[in-house]
Amino acid sequence: MQLTQQTDYALRVLMYVAANPDRLVNITEISDFYQISRSHLAKIVASLGRSGYLKSIRGNNGGIRLKKQADEINIGEVVRRFEPLGILECMGKGGRCVVARNCMLKRIFIEATSRFLETIDQYHLNDLLENGMLLQQFRNR
Repeated sequence: MQLTQQTDYALRVLMYVAANPDRLVNITEISDFYQISRSHLAKIVASLGRSGYLKSIRGNNGGIRLKKQADEINIGEVVRRFEPLGILECMGKGGRCVVARNCMLKRIFIEATSRFLETIDQYHLNDLLENGMLLQQFRNR
């Protein structure tokens, strides 16, 4: 299973912001750090804000920060908000298949997706920042 770029970027933004809890972070800074398009990142940040993960402060000294503590942000929840989890076309909304009722393929992928989510549900944003070297890299900007 491969996560979409949107999910990947959302997790990266959350990690960067969580690694800098004592200050406001701006989109340009994150864009430069990850070498991601600023305009694309702005859309991700807006979506994270609407989802209740980030708080935006406007103005010259504005920026973004976490709206919740890092240990309250579940990785599985973030992935569910950003990721279309229907691996097969028939698993998506309105997906139809003439053999769906008897199809083992769909059952297998539903089970695999469920186990994937069970695994990532065990982790929170703070777990992604346990590596001291990674934290130092985020903070030395």
